[in-house]
Amino acid sequence: MNLRGYISSASSLNSIEMCWAGLIYLCFVFPSTYSGKVFRVTLVTLGGCLILPLLVVFFLLESPIHPELLSLNEPPLMSGCYEPNIKLREAQRLFEDQLVGPESIANFGDVIYTGTADGKIVKIEGKSITVIARLGKPPCDGSREQEPSCGRPLGIRVGPNGTLFVADAYLGLFEINPVTGEVTNLVSAGQMVGGRRLSFVNDLDVTQDGRKVYFTDSSSRWQRRDYLNLIMEATADGRVLEYDTETKEVTVLMENLRFANGIQLFPDEESVLVTETTMARIRRVHVSGLNKGGMDTFVDNLPGFPDNIRRSSSGGYWVAMSAVRPNPGFSMLDFLSQKPWIKKLIFKLFSQDMLMKFVPRYSLVIELQESGTCVRSFHDPHGMVAAYVSEAHEHDGHLYLGSFRSPYLCKLDLSKV
Repeated sequence: MNLRGYISSASSLNSIEMCWAGLIYLCFVFPSTYSGKVFRVTLVTLGGCLILPLLVVFFLLESPIHPELLSLNEPPLMSGCYEPNIKLREAQRLFEDQLVGPESIANFGDVIYTGTADGKIVKIEGKSITVIARLGKPPCDGSREQEPSCGRPLGIRVGPNGTLFVADAYLGLFEINPVTGEVTNLVSAGQMVGGRRLSFVNDLDVTQDGRKVYFTDSSSRWQRRDYLNLIMEATADGRVLEYDTETKEVTVLMENLRFANGIQLFPDEESVLVTETTMARIRRVHVSGLNKGGMDTFVDNLPGFPDNIRRSSSGGYWVAMSAVRPNPGFSMLDFLSQKPWIKKLIFKLFSQDMLMKFVPRYSLVIELQESGTCVRSFHDPHGMVAAYVSEAHEHDGHLYLGSFRSPYLCKLDLSKV
């Protein structure tokens, strides 16, 4: 077959693929029939049609992110407490294809509450699911385009009087009566607090007397649907805030966190633990007492990027991670942390949906002592059963595993692992 016939047979391909087809022909067919000089000229020409678009992308297209140079410690060895296993594969999937993105979980007695990707708050009793409230405006199908109007519940807690407190990424803080379905907006997302707009309300916790609600605002630049941009840009605009249920005032307690995510009150309620996702660590922010206004590191250099944090029955904490930093192995996010120019190029070439396909599915849940020392870890390499885990909520001897992406809940019997 000659060159014209070969290219003609590939006419259904796009221009870039046509260039590759030509290169393949030149490399394996052309040299045996034409002179080396013509071969080299044609090869350079076809190579140029591939390189030129890349140069245009690199120099002319603007990247949506402006990443900062970031310094992360070498990931900890996946040994000892972090030794890989398949214990999360013992979990049972619940309500598969009936719940999409149940990120956070709470319980009142044996009734389970969660929020879904299409903005609903639901209760689970036995084998039944009941919608008790909808925070946004329908129609809602859980799509990226509809998220801002439909809402996206990310954190849920049960208050001292049995009402639900919910953090919605786009709509703010809410209190919901689970019996009547009455919804009260406590703090509206988008409002200015401390000179900056609430753009990515994430998680919350409530004091035992119900007076204070502490919550995270992951970014004032990026919304939840652009969370991958926030991670890759490493923007230090995350905050911890306080809402006073009596005075209705909102106060900024801590700033300059890189993706402030999950939040959990310390037992004495004088401080909160906050997962700083981009930095793979957990910070302790002092919210009252003599150290109010201070911050220190509770756990540094985690084996993955932490999402929500919740109390364990042993007095410690469960931390969920949907992406790990394998060591031994290769961590893409660690590699890119010191190469901002590569991050820019990647985001010029690929969409977030495409990039998510390159993120290895590896679910990890670790239990920490009250001091921060690792006690045990549960893994699901490749996310075969429990994928994209966002939270581990313990109730009645089981771990209920939330997910920011999967269409189900998982339930793990702790007595079996």
